[in-house]
Amino acid sequence: MKRHGNLFGQIISEENIHLAYLRARKGKGWQNTVQNFEKDLDANITKIRESLANKTFTTSPYKTKTIFEPKKRLIYKLPFNPDRIIQHALLNVLEPIWDKLFIHDSYACRSGKGMHSGSKRTMEFVRKNKYCLKCDISKFYPSIKHDILFEIVQRKIKCKDTLWLLKDIIYSIGDNTNTPIGNFTSQWFGNLYMNELDQLMKHKYHIKHYIRYCDDFLLFHDDKKFLGEMAVIIEEFLLEKLRLTFSKCDLFQVSRGVDFLGYRHFRGYILVRKSTAKRTKKRIKRLPVLLGKNKISIDQYRSSLASTMGWLRWSNSYNLRQSLRIDELMEVCNEQSKT
Repeated sequence: MKRHGNLFGQIISEENIHLAYLRARKGKGWQNTVQNFEKDLDANITKIRESLANKTFTTSPYKTKTIFEPKKRLIYKLPFNPDRIIQHALLNVLEPIWDKLFIHDSYACRSGKGMHSGSKRTMEFVRKNKYCLKCDISKFYPSIKHDILFEIVQRKIKCKDTLWLLKDIIYSIGDNTNTPIGNFTSQWFGNLYMNELDQLMKHKYHIKHYIRYCDDFLLFHDDKKFLGEMAVIIEEFLLEKLRLTFSKCDLFQVSRGVDFLGYRHFRGYILVRKSTAKRTKKRIKRLPVLLGKNKISIDQYRSSLASTMGWLRWSNSYNLRQSLRIDELMEVCNEQSKT
């Protein structure tokens, strides 16, 4: 495997850090931290560059918050300046290198992939097979081991200065365990970690119909016994090589419907997952209330409705659209925006 060196100069160039700043600020230009950074933009970009060049940078302390939808998770947050900008600068250079490592059917956090492409691919596999093995990892990001992750990173990266920065981020939290949910780098670290399993499935066991999104993955086959044997092999590999354990591992006929990426996939149609539909109904119901209290603008209201409509178009969702009255709400919203 080719290892890449001489990357740090690209990472800390002013052009790359400026690009990283633009990507880190996307959708966040209203925040005070972003506006303060922009008051002296050139000087602040220079400070970031110098902190990296002189190796005085170290990852800032994390702020945390707990969220409960779609499930309880602890979210970690770093400052916009310098951490989030630096993580974007790092991945501007490393993303093309790492992306080439991944299999075709790895769909999380990759350009040209994503949930809808993964759902479409899942439908292909559902139509071609009788059985599905569906698995996910227990507390995936909090369970990632720093030493294992850093060893994986070093297989592809040999630039010592870049490895210094990667190590600082990887070991920035926990007692040799935990990749913080909320870090921009964590999405890619998670993909690298689970790519070990992807490669095993494809190159040793030649699983033709295999798909993964983050720590959720599916295997399809016509032989139920074969999939049962693979479940044992995968469980042993995860425990021995990656120190991970299953949260769920379910083997069933595809005729039951394959619940994956927010949709339930059947051979002839796709439905929205029941829990997702329930959350959507709750959110849509709150929009007029928030608008009435001036907590959202009419543009934000319309944007939320449009986003939901776009998402529903990927499924057979006529009845859900009717129950949400989403088309009617969009018409009312458009009328109000004209006044």
